[in-house]
Amino acid sequence: MTDHAETTHSAEDDPRNRDILIYVNGELVPRDEAKVSVYDSGFLLGDGMWEGMRLYNGKWAFFEDHMNRLFDSCKAVNLDIGMDRAGVAEALRRTAEANGMTHDVHCRLMVTRGPKSRPFQHPKLSQSGPTVVIIMEHSKPVEALQAKGIRLATVPQVRGLPNSQDPKFNSHSKLNCVIACLQAEQAGADEALMLDPHGFVNTTNACNFFIVRRGEVWTSTGDYCMNGVTRAKVIQLCQANGIPVFQKNFSLYEAYGADEAFLTGSFGAQTPVAEIDGKPVGTQGGRGPVFDRIRCLYKALVEADTK
Repeated sequence: MTDHAETTHSAEDDPRNRDILIYVNGELVPRDEAKVSVYDSGFLLGDGMWEGMRLYNGKWAFFEDHMNRLFDSCKAVNLDIGMDRAGVAEALRRTAEANGMTHDVHCRLMVTRGPKSRPFQHPKLSQSGPTVVIIMEHSKPVEALQAKGIRLATVPQVRGLPNSQDPKFNSHSKLNCVIACLQAEQAGADEALMLDPHGFVNTTNACNFFIVRRGEVWTSTGDYCMNGVTRAKVIQLCQANGIPVFQKNFSLYEAYGADEAFLTGSFGAQTPVAEIDGKPVGTQGGRGPVFDRIRCLYKALVEADTK
């Protein structure tokens, strides 16, 4: 990747993050001392789930949506978090309060199956309960990305079938996406545009993907992509505000001809896509009137949810 490359998770540097306290199984630990066992299921196998959330005005945006996804995912893989939603909310509150955090904060909440008695695969070897870690950082997306946009490269790595590893799991097992990211980097792009098993445009290695064609917003069917909270909010906003939106199969041919394109995710909200496989998107670096309207609608939705 070239030195000037940015990704959808690029953040402005904040020196306060050097001294943050991290929640590790109920304890608040200085960053340099926060550790988990080398026998932990997350380290050994990627056996765990996580959520990325944003704190605005002292409140977590779309908290219930994130908890729905976390608890559904953990239930599907028989992972007992060891606390209910109120317990998770309290752990988040304690961590934010200890760090003096109220706004422009990003959280990565991680739950693994916990330490194993031996370094092997079987889930029954995790007998001491889950590992829960909460990392919060003062974090604002790099503003320059809104003008510059992200460069995508289509990669060979695909988002697979649900009976392989369902892409709807926000799991610690991210090797599939890491490989895609490496392939994009080697192609000289910022992030990877991944196809589904049938060759239709799907998602990127880190975010959900949308295009705008002739005033219509298109995104994938959702069958092979992460069930993103921000993705769902954008679809709902379009439906509620008279913006034609379609979840459908579409090809690279249609993506290359898009008037606008953008990515969605909890960290960056909506980020324009400037080019796909070296081909510029539209005439404004991926931005346009539809993107700008959706971004304003989403900002208002966050403000209403966190007021």
